[in-house]
Amino acid sequence: MSEPVCLIVGAGDYIGAAIARKFSQGGYTICLGRRNGEKSEGLVQEITSNGGKAHAYSLDAREETQIAERFAAIEKDIGPLEVVISNPGGNVNFPIQETTERVFYKVWRMACFTGFLTGREAAKYMVPRGRGSIFFTGATASMRGGSGFAAFASAKFALRGLAQSIARELGPQGIHVAHLIIDSGVDTEFVRDRIRDRGGNPEELPENTLMNPASVGEAYWMLHQQTPDAWTHELDLRPYGEKW
Repeated sequence: MSEPVCLIVGAGDYIGAAIARKFSQGGYTICLGRRNGEKSEGLVQEITSNGGKAHAYSLDAREETQIAERFAAIEKDIGPLEVVISNPGGNVNFPIQETTERVFYKVWRMACFTGFLTGREAAKYMVPRGRGSIFFTGATASMRGGSGFAAFASAKFALRGLAQSIARELGPQGIHVAHLIIDSGVDTEFVRDRIRDRGGNPEELPENTLMNPASVGEAYWMLHQQTPDAWTHELDLRPYGEKW
């Protein structure tokens, strides 16, 4: 019997990596897809050195053919996709008068269209088996449009609606679909640089101001363990100090 597979599309170095570590500890073979797959080689080595199995791929989640071919190859060569996570970013800030058609469309493709392609392909394999989890990573912008984030908020609002529609369709067929709202800055170098750019010192932040990526990974694992009589569709995560 093949070990179950957890595929992370948009497998970055923080949330994506944390999810990968947690599911590997749970006995899953990890597949990591990102535009530059070589950036995940260090994580693959870490997982394998700890007794797990992991594979990294260069994958542009905006390209339908690449998504379809990668899903098919994993199912054929590695094992059944039990968990598929859509995790691409796209968080950019542009004043509305400076938001070009190219920027808006590019952000939409990254933050919404990728979720459609990923969710659809996952459904093709999970529905015949009557089981599986499809999770989408949302953001503060999924709920509240912020100044300068017209493109990103539009895409994340749309991703939330996509997740709801898929959940209503696939839930009765045994597929757990969930949307996670990451309503906080995550403790990444990108976020820390933004704090420095605003004149702050990330080293002086109060405890629990930024979200630990490992805590996000735990949330994904918890969702996957739920039984169908008590599935969560939407889960919002934030430190207690975050304003909401």
